[in-house]
Amino acid sequence: MAMDYRPVPGHPDLVVRGFHPTPDQYAWTFGGVDPVHTVRPGEVLELYTEDCFAGRIRGVGDLPATSIEFPFINPQTGPFFVEGAEPGDTLAIHLIDVAPAREWAVSTSVSLFGALTSTRITASLQDPLPEKTWFYRVLREEREVLFQALDSEFETRFPLQPFHGTIGVAPAAFEVRNVLVPDAFGGNMDSPEVRAGATVYLGVNVPGALFSLGDGHYTMGEGEACGAAVEGAMNTVLVVDVIKHMYCEWPRLESDEAIMVAGSCRPLEDAFRLAHTQVVRWVAGDLGLSVMDAYQLVSQAARSRIANVVDPNYTIVAKVPKRFLPRDVPWMSGTHEGLRRVGKEYLAAVQRTPVWSPG
Repeated sequence: MAMDYRPVPGHPDLVVRGFHPTPDQYAWTFGGVDPVHTVRPGEVLELYTEDCFAGRIRGVGDLPATSIEFPFINPQTGPFFVEGAEPGDTLAIHLIDVAPAREWAVSTSVSLFGALTSTRITASLQDPLPEKTWFYRVLREEREVLFQALDSEFETRFPLQPFHGTIGVAPAAFEVRNVLVPDAFGGNMDSPEVRAGATVYLGVNVPGALFSLGDGHYTMGEGEACGAAVEGAMNTVLVVDVIKHMYCEWPRLESDEAIMVAGSCRPLEDAFRLAHTQVVRWVAGDLGLSVMDAYQLVSQAARSRIANVVDPNYTIVAKVPKRFLPRDVPWMSGTHEGLRRVGKEYLAAVQRTPVWSPG
């Protein structure tokens, strides 16, 4: 299972490796899975991820009940063992590019799953909503996806905004968690912030961190109300680094525009509290503020997004725009800036423009 190695002419220090998993190499849990490969900090990985349906739903005639089987949902590419990552460290994953791997995508309604239907743990005497599948065309030139109604001639377009619904590391305490669950280790957070240009910080719980990713979304409304985004396979380029002796209790994210923390829990207000408590402490520590001053600052500055209200845990992302913060702060020891430079070097070397750039 050796990873492909591709030298980049004129860039001898740029190590690029590619991996396209076969179906027998997918991971279906975080934790409890042997690594598919070992990577070193600073290496660039070109990865393929299948959609959450493992490519089994390909048209409006394919329905979840007859096309997929639990728990074989949301296949992950990985896990990868990162050299030098030890418990108590933080793994930094910078997403250089996140691009659709196909010219189409699908979304579905799933029986007893979603925010506006009965579920197995919010039971009622009403019949489940019907299962349906919607087929989306990817319009690359326009950077849009095309929605077509099933029961009428209506259609509209949504912006192409690729991101990964799922990214995470092995959990602590020898836990093995289903890939549908978001928690402190990351997982199925379904946050549109996990996109090209962002750096995701995850606390390392086991030697090598064992990170994996998947669940490509071409676009999604906040909350993923019906339980599925516009789901599609993805070609993703990323670079990893290890921040020694610094541990993130909950996933942190950083872009050129903001710092963020993802909190995942039920009920939704506890996810909100987790995310905001963590970002308040981050701001207080890095700016040298009292907790109360940081609390007030975040209370007025936060632009917090509901990521999902359908998974076993709900996710809120507390987002503090950098325009409200000092410009010279090296958040997370300046790791985002360093990895961003590697990303720029890679994109220049291969003459590639990300499908959707932040801004």
